[in-house]
Amino acid sequence: MARALVTGSTSGLGLEFAWQLAGTGHDLVLVSRDEDRLRAVAEQIRDVHKVEVEVLPADLSEREQLERVASRLTDPVDRVELLVNNAGYGLRGGFLEVGIEDHEKQLDTLMRAVLVLSHAAARTMVQRRRGAILNVSSLAGYTTAGPYAASKSWVTVFTESLAMELEGTGVTATALLPGFVQTEFHERAGMAMDGLPRITWLKAPYVVEQALKDTARGVVLSIPSVKYRTAGGVGRIAPRPLVRALTSPDWYRRLRARSVQRSRRSASRRNLRAPWQQDDEA
Repeated sequence: MARALVTGSTSGLGLEFAWQLAGTGHDLVLVSRDEDRLRAVAEQIRDVHKVEVEVLPADLSEREQLERVASRLTDPVDRVELLVNNAGYGLRGGFLEVGIEDHEKQLDTLMRAVLVLSHAAARTMVQRRRGAILNVSSLAGYTTAGPYAASKSWVTVFTESLAMELEGTGVTATALLPGFVQTEFHERAGMAMDGLPRITWLKAPYVVEQALKDTARGVVLSIPSVKYRTAGGVGRIAPRPLVRALTSPDWYRRLRARSVQRSRRSASRRNLRAPWQQDDEA
């Protein structure tokens, strides 16, 4: 039975990857910083799908813990056929509002972990001439929205270059570039996204399903939904001054302001009552 290792597997897309892979008969190695939540998720999946679920608590920004996960990928007996590099998180505040130590820790998770784990997995998989690597990137990588966007740009380009190097080996590399997905990611990062239209959002099950289908076919860039494939195409060819203007810090401030205005208008409408609904005066 095939085995998949999923990082960041206790929430968001990582959790959805774990459930869908278990549903298709994959044994799992689940990686996350939160050991209690990790063990609870593993128990739930075992109960429902009757697959083997191994837990590997690790903070991928810590070198020794990252190396432990990399070593698991090179196990010659309990082999991993699919690596899903999903771990990641956003930071509250702009570049200058956040301490440099926090930025470094984030980039260690978003970039160094992807580099180290992809290297360990690819070398082992190439020896067996079988396997796949799925790196969760983002369409944010085509924007200028801070260090997070820059790191996702790196993940996309790195995955493309890895896919080229792996051609003919029986091993593939795919980058998933979703747009806005309904998970707790933005809430955890303190981002108020209420100002975005409902049509902008994708559901996690759909994104993961499309990503796994594309990975199985060896697609290099997986962009779920026609609207985001179109947006991605535009983002790649748009003049950079235009991209900077559309994705500057002012964009997020305008979005937050719009969200606040919407909330105030909604509250006003809730408090507006017809004359026959007014309370009687004493």
